[in-house]
Amino acid sequence: MGLFSRKGRGGAGPSTEEHQADQAPDPSDSPEPDGLAGDFTGRPVAQPLGSEERERLARALEQAAAEGVDVDDLESIGSHYDDAYRRWSAGGGAGRGPDVIVETYAVAIGEHLARHSAREWAVVTDVFGTDLGLVAARADTVVVPHNLVGARWMRGETGWIPGVVSHLVRIRPRAR
Repeated sequence: MGLFSRKGRGGAGPSTEEHQADQAPDPSDSPEPDGLAGDFTGRPVAQPLGSEERERLARALEQAAAEGVDVDDLESIGSHYDDAYRRWSAGGGAGRGPDVIVETYAVAIGEHLARHSAREWAVVTDVFGTDLGLVAARADTVVVPHNLVGARWMRGETGWIPGVVSHLVRIRPRAR
């Protein structure tokens, strides 16, 4: 779905078994039609998280916590992401790869949105593929954190997380 997505249209998947275990099931892999792949209308379709997706989120949140990230604090998420990008960039791409860093911070952002806005985690399929995303109760908007992080990673952007994510919270606030 995104630049570092687990699923895509070309069937190119992760290169390691560890990453393959992290991915959400692809509706097009099923021999039985499920209404998602063949009759896709272009409007995002959300499915509830399964145990694999919940485990994937838990692993990324554990990684974020191990790095000292407070997912309830956008400044914490932002500064840790910026530091991770700078370390990776200064090291000539050595160390943890972009896939791990993007996964960690995409999930941290998504969890922030799940806790502080009127959105919840789901497996989202759209014209670009299937990935973890957040959907609003009325399903009128979908946010795919991996796209937010992956696109900015590829452009080398830093300092964007507090402003972008707080805007997303403001436009779909959690009812109090």
